[in-house]
Amino acid sequence: MNNLILTTEKQGVFTITLNRFDKKNALTNDMYKQLCQYFAYAEQTSSIHCVVIQGNEQCFCAGNDLHDFIQCSADDELAALDFVKVLSEFTKPLVAGVAGVAVGIGTTLLLHCDMVIAATNSKFKLPFTQLGLCPEAGSSLLLTQKVGPNKAFELMVLGNTFNAEQALSYGITNQTCQPDELLALTADVALTIANLPVESVMTSRKLIRQANKAALSQVISAESQAFSHLVKSDECKNILAKFF
Repeated sequence: MNNLILTTEKQGVFTITLNRFDKKNALTNDMYKQLCQYFAYAEQTSSIHCVVIQGNEQCFCAGNDLHDFIQCSADDELAALDFVKVLSEFTKPLVAGVAGVAVGIGTTLLLHCDMVIAATNSKFKLPFTQLGLCPEAGSSLLLTQKVGPNKAFELMVLGNTFNAEQALSYGITNQTCQPDELLALTADVALTIANLPVESVMTSRKLIRQANKAALSQVISAESQAFSHLVKSDECKNILAKFF
């Protein structure tokens, strides 16, 4: 279990690498708990000035492991909702390196990042309504702010797949690159941030996010309540059961 998420710490950068490639980095409840622990560690460690989250040059994250998700939702043990809260309250710069699939939380967590580098092979998808669920991780606010309500409806309700070029135009990512350049470029960006004056970076990040802070907390709370309700509905249960 412990090797499903790998971490390294070097030159002020803490790198979190999803390492469940046989399942396209689909996240289990235990993996969410690990992520919460790693983000807490990074938050509390003064020598860490920037955090990276990545997969490899072919795969970022396929969202929730549905089999695990069904079990945990039945037991009221959705650590995913805890991770969303941790992510939204994290105070240090966060950089993501994305390639291949970025589904569900694999896309919505990017809305909390300060820099997102996406390989040209990236494919993004928000299949909430197809699963009988609703937007999560504050995406109903954060994505709508980026693209407007009509496009947000299209992306989160119709759930169409979009590519790296589109993600860049929507403001979800900062730049694109070739897959074989992704990890090195992501590391370079993170190191550049880590080498900047720490208090200046932290203050700037806080100011940039300040106006959204109260609204985002309220939206995440409302989303979590709605999500918890929907995941227990017969409609959602029937949809998820069809996958197996």
